[in-house]
Amino acid sequence: MKRPHRMAEHHLSARAGWLRAAVLGANDGILSTSSLILGVASAAASHQSIFLTGVAGLVAGAMSMAAGEYVSVSSQSDAQKADLKKEKAELREYPEAEHRELAAIYVKRGVEPALARKVADQMMAKDALGAHARDELAISEATQARPVKAALASAASYATGAAVPLLMVVVSPQALLRPVVAAASLACLAILGAVGAKAGGAGIAKAMARVTLWGALAMAATAAIGALVGAAV
Repeated sequence: MKRPHRMAEHHLSARAGWLRAAVLGANDGILSTSSLILGVASAAASHQSIFLTGVAGLVAGAMSMAAGEYVSVSSQSDAQKADLKKEKAELREYPEAEHRELAAIYVKRGVEPALARKVADQMMAKDALGAHARDELAISEATQARPVKAALASAASYATGAAVPLLMVVVSPQALLRPVVAAASLACLAILGAVGAKAGGAGIAKAMARVTLWGALAMAATAAIGALVGAAV
């Protein structure tokens, strides 16, 4: 009898981190830049001024996202390095106690005590620090903090999103600029919501409605403030 072919498993949680960061960055880029453009356009600014405002918003937003992500992930990286340094010292000074600690972790996960000790023996013989980092500290290749990579990814995703309303400014005549920017931005926000929901296994319709609603509210608020300021000036 032929053995059934075992299909490769794909877990949604494995891509939750990078997906959330990418979608959040692009969402922020679209929403922040489109709101900024609509606010300035509602104040009766010239086409050139609107475009320059959009470019400034894209650059400033991307740099802000990169700086914030770098600082945040750097703090996480420092904490991980400190934990690993402490664990390395404990392994050097108290190897037997660390062995018992690792075996106890496996026992709590359902492994028989005798087998847990054997597993701990083999894991520590191969890579003691790696075993404790992964099973005690929850630090692995997938969870290791990378500040530069995180900063570049955040800046790139923000700039990609911000480019959408900025492109609409370029291709739209002055009279149609506001509705075109608003419609294109809301459409892209809805698509982002759908992509994020599908990849994360959530409800697509609800995600699309949520992101579109809040996007419309933000754009309406900045457009109203821009109109009031423009009238006052």
